[in-house]
Amino acid sequence: MYRDFGTILLAALLGIVMVFVPLLVQKLIAPSKKSREKLDTYECGEEVEGSAWLQFNIRFYIIALIFLIFDVEVVFLFPWAVVFKELGLLAFVEMGIFLVILIVGLAYVWVKTDLDWVKLKVAYGSGRYRKIKLEEKV
Repeated sequence: MYRDFGTILLAALLGIVMVFVPLLVQKLIAPSKKSREKLDTYECGEEVEGSAWLQFNIRFYIIALIFLIFDVEVVFLFPWAVVFKELGLLAFVEMGIFLVILIVGLAYVWVKTDLDWVKLKVAYGSGRYRKIKLEEKV
């Protein structure tokens, strides 16, 4: 039993050594001259213009997050589909519940209009949808 722990400990120590020894060797051998060009955000020979911080629209993040969620769902569906016949009815019901949860999540995102790139802004006047205009929502 202790031999198994020793093997795991040895593998962990070997992994730590393989990470930190090259970093230490690089720190010792590399020249440490700091120049203005080396400290710039992007060194390509061009003069730096503006700041490196850019503000991105939140919609990029939302679309990427939705893509990742449904992409991971497909990763769970493929192995299940391969062994579907051997697993029986219980596995079918479990996968059905999993898909229903994902479809409810997709419906929620759709109802919140997070899948729409240009969102409608409703300006309430005398009628419910009297003044509708397109607005870039940030």
